[in-house]
Amino acid sequence: MDVSTLQERREAYSLLLSRGLIRVGIAVPANADYQVISVYNRYGCNATDVISMYRRPLPTTNLPFLSAVMFDGRESSSATGTNKIVYNNYPTSLLSDLAHQSLDATVGHAQGNGTRPTPEEQQQIVDFETKLFTAQIHDRSAGNLYDDGAKGGPTGMSTQPFFITINSSVHFLLPGFEQPGGLVTPGDGRFTSNIFNLYDTWALNTEDDQSAARSSIAHGEQLFNTLQIPISGVAGINDDVAAGGLVKGGIPMLQGTCGTCHDTPGVGNHSFPTPLNIGTADPSPGNRSVNLGGLDVSYLPEITVCRKDAGTGLPTNDCKTTTDLGQALIDGRFDHVGKIKGPILRGLAGRAPYFHNGSASTLMDAVNFYETRFNLHLSDKDKNDLSAFLRTL
Repeated sequence: MDVSTLQERREAYSLLLSRGLIRVGIAVPANADYQVISVYNRYGCNATDVISMYRRPLPTTNLPFLSAVMFDGRESSSATGTNKIVYNNYPTSLLSDLAHQSLDATVGHAQGNGTRPTPEEQQQIVDFETKLFTAQIHDRSAGNLYDDGAKGGPTGMSTQPFFITINSSVHFLLPGFEQPGGLVTPGDGRFTSNIFNLYDTWALNTEDDQSAARSSIAHGEQLFNTLQIPISGVAGINDDVAAGGLVKGGIPMLQGTCGTCHDTPGVGNHSFPTPLNIGTADPSPGNRSVNLGGLDVSYLPEITVCRKDAGTGLPTNDCKTTTDLGQALIDGRFDHVGKIKGPILRGLAGRAPYFHNGSASTLMDAVNFYETRFNLHLSDKDKNDLSAFLRTL
């Protein structure tokens, strides 16, 4: 591709400039139980053995709360020689995975020869990045996010307790899953949907414009904690337990809240490495240029894969079309097509666009995705308040 002129460079790097996306080529695992039938990629990367994924880089901050490294979990998977992060091996597994990631990133993105970073340098990188905590401290309308009893900003996170499966919504419903669970201490059997309590003191105060903005944020936080969401069609929750779901035969609908998936208190990611497919990468059956929440995905490749017959190894008629194979491109499982991990929610205002593929240009777009995807019937005020709250994280 010719990038000798400014215009040609803008065209060549258009996804980076407009969506913050980086192309990553990942080979289909040799033992995959599916076959890639077709790839339509408008940028010419149509190979079916090495699939081009277009993803947002995740922030190198708030890392001690991670339950999986990378959107597809490839730096926390036995398929890549790294370690799944679970209660019994945390934080050793996380630190080891982050060290491995530093080497992979240098060899891959920086095109290194594998000799650097050395083990000592990897340790220095991990020591540095795990000490970084980021959150919003100021809002243009509401002012400082730590005034008048509010608890915004990153300071509290730096000393916040955490263990893998903390406040697990899944363990609370099904104690055999995501062990040990617990809210205050491991295994205490507790769960709360009140994931955030940063702005309780700002509720019901509308004396002036700043107070009204603060009240809006507090209401948005309340909605995040209490809004009832009929969760359906989400792989990793509603599908059969053998495919990674919760119960045998699947569950058509689970009544949940934002905290069902974003369950880590004060942080908002899932506290156990449970990849999900909520539809951000899946083309809508009625309009393939948008995803299941109505956001534009026409700039992404369209990939069709079919499950292989266990006996013949030939593709069956059990097929899926998506714009991102997710975890299936790491572990080779057809049931994991499109499944990715949810990100930590702190520091959202500074890292648009949103979702792993940049399909939500604004936080309001992200809210509208959930409104459409799960048929939430939110009022305009509710959506504005939710967006206002998310901007303060």
